[in-house]
Amino acid sequence: MRHDKSLKIQDVQQFFGTKGARVQALSTINLVIEPGQFVCLAGPSGCGKTTLLRLVAGFMSPTEGSITIEGKSVKGPGPDRGMVFQSPTLYPWMTVRGNVELGMKYQGVKKAERTDQSDRYLKMVGLTDFAARRPYELSGGMQQRCQIARVLASDPEFVLMDEPFGALDALTRERLQEELLTIWRQTGKTILFITHSVEEAVFLGSRVLVMSPRPGEIVLDVESNVTPEGVPVADLRSQPEFIALRDQVRDAIQHSHH
Repeated sequence: MRHDKSLKIQDVQQFFGTKGARVQALSTINLVIEPGQFVCLAGPSGCGKTTLLRLVAGFMSPTEGSITIEGKSVKGPGPDRGMVFQSPTLYPWMTVRGNVELGMKYQGVKKAERTDQSDRYLKMVGLTDFAARRPYELSGGMQQRCQIARVLASDPEFVLMDEPFGALDALTRERLQEELLTIWRQTGKTILFITHSVEEAVFLGSRVLVMSPRPGEIVLDVESNVTPEGVPVADLRSQPEFIALRDQVRDAIQHSHH
């Protein structure tokens, strides 16, 4: 039996507030995310990107429509979906390693295997030498790396990321984008990544979606040819394909405002 780990969002609409003052956050959204895709969802602030991510995470249910994984309805949060928030959500009293191992601990993974996995992911995010430190001893970028390692170590099917680099300075942000792209190439995880940065969406996404202002609907859905395997991650931004797609995405965002 083939496991179809695709995520289907069908006819989803989202309203907030009471009948008197109802605000529509999402207009009809139809979307299928296939296993192994790195999907970047870009659009102006307040267009409903985070709302859509929270629906997929199972933090709330859609007003209309359905969200299914493998044909099963999403009824709440689950271990198949790991969330990386904009600010790192680390436990300050635990070491970096303790934070990374937390999900595995809940899942009942044995200590030796937890150590192996945390070693692997700490190495992947460049925090091997900081395993015994506490989060408050780390820079913002390192804390965010630790959060990413913790989510990956729990081995979810889907990694959901809500503007995880939004609060970082430009250089740190670029470095983490490059690291995340390398990690995705290594792990083949399915990622849904929210950003309001066109550059970030085009750099990271194997597929780029643009959402219109509220009520949010998808106005562009394009497969990216920017990340061919042969091109080193550091050289992607100078590729002509990168520049062309960036302009296309920027146009879509500007036109959706009118």
